[in-house]
Amino acid sequence: MTVFVVSAPSGTGKTTLNRRLIAEFPEVEMCISHTTRSARPNEVNGRDYHFVDKENFESMVAEGRFIEWAEVHGNFYGTSKCELDRLVGQGKKPILEIDVQGWEQAEHKIPDATSIFILPPSFKSLWERLEGRGSDSLKTRWTRLQNAYDEISKAHLYNNFIINEDIDQAYSELKKVVIDGSKSHRHIENGKDLCKKLNDEFKNADWIKSLRSDLK
Repeated sequence: MTVFVVSAPSGTGKTTLNRRLIAEFPEVEMCISHTTRSARPNEVNGRDYHFVDKENFESMVAEGRFIEWAEVHGNFYGTSKCELDRLVGQGKKPILEIDVQGWEQAEHKIPDATSIFILPPSFKSLWERLEGRGSDSLKTRWTRLQNAYDEISKAHLYNNFIINEDIDQAYSELKKVVIDGSKSHRHIENGKDLCKKLNDEFKNADWIKSLRSDLK
């Protein structure tokens, strides 16, 4: 059974795409992460996350029970081997929605996984999406943009690339990879070229330079 890893910079639409795929195809299921943060009012243990305390989480780390894990804003998040084995045992197509840091840890543990990196068509369009959320400060949006640059710089770790310029087209491509077992239109070398163009934009675009000046 193939495991699918889906990563993307914040604001690129990976969660929307994954949820749409899971809603349409019952055989596709998200690998539920463990976390030490408290459940929000609308969250259910075992559906949204496996909520555990810090001591429990640290014991799982010490026992090598995670495929990948990280500390984010003071809370721990991780993907357990047990959760993945559960889905594979049920004949599901598991999706691991993890960040680049997580895939760096996991790629040697699940070497047969199909890895997918979802890209924005440009940094300008990503910035506009982050602005459109209306919930983050300028400084927070800039941090997310910088993180996107760092993540895209490591996208060579992935073997499929999808550009989310049009949500329906991006979904069609994701569906081909996960459901049909096809490769994305932008396979490895093509994807690496695109990542380089995006990061060149981040380093050289006039609007980025202007934004840096505004933040000083």
